[in-house]
Amino acid sequence: MKIKLMTALAFAFALVQMTASAQTGSDPTGYVTYSLPQTVLSLEVEAVRETFYAGPYAKYAEKYLGIKPRMKDENSVQLTELKMTPLVEADQNSRYSVNIKKGTLNPSVFTLSAAGLVTFSDAEFGDASVWRFPVKSEGDFSGKGVSSNLTSEATTLYRNEKKESAYNRVSVQQNMVVEKSLEQKAAETANTILDLRRQRLQIVTGDTDATYSGEAMGAAIEELTRLEQEYMTLFTGYSDYQTQKMRFDVIPEAGRENQMYIAFRISDKSGLVPADDMSGKPVVMEIVPQAIAQTELRNSASNVIHYRIPAICTVKLKNGADLLLQSRIPVYQLGQESSLPAAVGIIK
Repeated sequence: MKIKLMTALAFAFALVQMTASAQTGSDPTGYVTYSLPQTVLSLEVEAVRETFYAGPYAKYAEKYLGIKPRMKDENSVQLTELKMTPLVEADQNSRYSVNIKKGTLNPSVFTLSAAGLVTFSDAEFGDASVWRFPVKSEGDFSGKGVSSNLTSEATTLYRNEKKESAYNRVSVQQNMVVEKSLEQKAAETANTILDLRRQRLQIVTGDTDATYSGEAMGAAIEELTRLEQEYMTLFTGYSDYQTQKMRFDVIPEAGRENQMYIAFRISDKSGLVPADDMSGKPVVMEIVPQAIAQTELRNSASNVIHYRIPAICTVKLKNGADLLLQSRIPVYQLGQESSLPAAVGIIK
């Protein structure tokens, strides 16, 4: 038991030594390592996903009610809000070390943030660009008519019956019990809908034997409207709506010739999906950096502080040919990298 305990303690002590060595030995002694900033474009997207179920009497809606509903089940996604926020994080591919010997580092120049970045007075920005999209709507006149969409025509039908020397036309009546067809059910439902509308109109105009007033009138009208809407779904169908909120991050790559990225995708079946999900249509982000004037290159001293001057970029977010969002944003990694002596102070 003692041998096992001593072995466990020795292993734990060795593990602590290895961890401390790995943490303290990663950077040179007497130097401070920092990273240059890079911009991350964070997108907060909100969409409404619709699942539509067509009514069983949809194909008879135009005949009996004079409306043209959607005929088949389908899924669709509608963007409702899009928010883009630029964030700053450490670029682990651009790390530098600076000597912190006494008298060689001016504290007014070099200030580290919690993320290991050199912070300046204008280094932080996080203003969000918010675009909202109105939901497309169409005129709905399905509940306006109070009379039937059909009329009647009289037609005389005859049947030939053979006699001794000629054929005579006679009428024949036959009664059978058969199952109602889908169209007959649709016709009866349409008549019920029209009857409910007539009753509601009579209550509102006072053309009824019963007397309604106050809350009684409101309750009666509300119940008739509810019944009408339930019957109407047999023709017009109904939809289930789900609100989906997702967040996607886009990190622009320095040195890339084509600054176009797939931010996310929109799938009619799954809604908002990541850029690597090929089931949806891509929403493309285009970044156009502003031209930067060339400066004269000079040899820099060894103990300098590197920093980045961000490029002012026009960022566009497109869904096919539709422009969803456009804004001007500073992007660090697409700008210029420069340096200044660590011992030089900044006049504020």
